[in-house]
Amino acid sequence: MIALIDADIVAYRCAASAEKDDMSIALIRTELLMKEIISATDATEYKAFLSGTKETNFRYTIDPTYKANRAALIRPVHLDACKQFLVTHWKAEVCTGYEADDGMGINQKPSGTVICSIDKDMLQVPGQHYNFVKKEFTQVTADQGLKSFYIQTLVGDRSDGITGVVGIGPVKAAKILDPLLPEEYYTACKAMYDGDVDRYHSNCKLLWIWREPNGTWKAHDETKET
Repeated sequence: MIALIDADIVAYRCAASAEKDDMSIALIRTELLMKEIISATDATEYKAFLSGTKETNFRYTIDPTYKANRAALIRPVHLDACKQFLVTHWKAEVCTGYEADDGMGINQKPSGTVICSIDKDMLQVPGQHYNFVKKEFTQVTADQGLKSFYIQTLVGDRSDGITGVVGIGPVKAAKILDPLLPEEYYTACKAMYDGDVDRYHSNCKLLWIWREPNGTWKAHDETKET
């Protein structure tokens, strides 16, 4: 089993937990969390992923206001140190041009890999998942992953500053898609954007997690996605 680890979240959680402590405490917690994830998944190998800089992230070329709502947030004091520790001691890959989410998505396979993250957005990617905070495993089918993605297009992602359809939350979005076949999701969700197809397609591109290098979402026709 290969553990595909969301090193962005590992670094952030460990740094934030040691905000009032010496940097060494944050690094020790980072080390322990990585070992816990590998042990819990019975992984014989691992790959850890960190998001690169804003300047190289393709999502900002789609929408310059992407994640703008995070600008005022105070970064944990030891965050950069934890990230560097993951690169130096755990050989974490810094993703250039895309995010850690995409790195995990590209490397996820139908079997033999497990995405290790607490980000619900990752549940659009088929395969095995491990939430290392809840300590829960989840198996996501292709249809479940596709439905999760299109629910996101309706709901949006407040943490990333992506606005979906006003008045639609996760429960309402699921009710809209429940009666439909997977090939009908695209058209049904587009209709909810009340004619603003450009914003709909922009949100799809922002929310879609790559499954292959440069696997940006593209609308080929009225019923397909890539």
